[in-house]
Amino acid sequence: MSVTEKLARLPRIGDRGDRAPVVAVVRLHGVISPTPSPLARGAINTTTVESALTRAFDHDRLVAVALAVNSPGGAPTQSALVSERVRELAAKKGVPVLAFCEDVAASGGYLLACAGDEIYAHSSSLVGSIGVVSSGFGLVGLLERVGLERRLYTAGSRKVRLDPFLPEKEEDVQWLSGRLDELHEQFAGWVRERRGDRLKGSDEDLFSGEVWTGAKALELGLVDGLGSMRSVLGQRYPDAEIVVAEPKRALLARLGLAGGPGALLSTSDRVLAAVQALENRATWSRFGL
Repeated sequence: MSVTEKLARLPRIGDRGDRAPVVAVVRLHGVISPTPSPLARGAINTTTVESALTRAFDHDRLVAVALAVNSPGGAPTQSALVSERVRELAAKKGVPVLAFCEDVAASGGYLLACAGDEIYAHSSSLVGSIGVVSSGFGLVGLLERVGLERRLYTAGSRKVRLDPFLPEKEEDVQWLSGRLDELHEQFAGWVRERRGDRLKGSDEDLFSGEVWTGAKALELGLVDGLGSMRSVLGQRYPDAEIVVAEPKRALLARLGLAGGPGALLSTSDRVLAAVQALENRATWSRFGL
């Protein structure tokens, strides 16, 4: 036998005998926000997860995609856009999506989990918070006390609704309440669509904004079972290769030149990053994390 023939008989790099099926894992960790996060926990939005989702659904031996969700929520539109993208790719590929709630899958985090055909949680996971929140500050009189004069010019009587430097108006509060109710109903509608007759309990309870442990969420039909990703995937797909689909990294990061949070930022950008870090920290803190 010639050297060429011997080499041809050797297994190629990456071969695994009968070529095992693949379960791709996408990590959805962080606050859901349209802007990048200075925190290590990162931010979830269509930009940050698109490459990971595309890679996950591109495997030619794909049998399922797993979503590892660890998020206290955030921007409703980004939550919806990412969830819709997951469903679009799942329908195109024709594979099931399994969502796994880790520390917390609350508010927009639970909305993301509902992109899965099945949802699993640990018994101690925090799940739910199907509601909408808006917060801000009332800064009326602050500028006067520090000797500043604010000059604001508008065209349109409703252009400055809920301006923090102006006295609060009841009509503006009612307007905001209407928008929150509308978003809340969209959220509840998505949960009803995705969970169907698996839901148990009244709408008043399920959509109150309450958060439950994974064990209680199972009783309410918000999740399908208890268990870790490793245990569930191991039982469901014992012969599968588990592959984590990572997002593409920026060029500087790939070259090993990127610094930590705040690298190459101006002073004003650092201040904004610090404020955002505090906001993100507060979002996690609502769930004791």
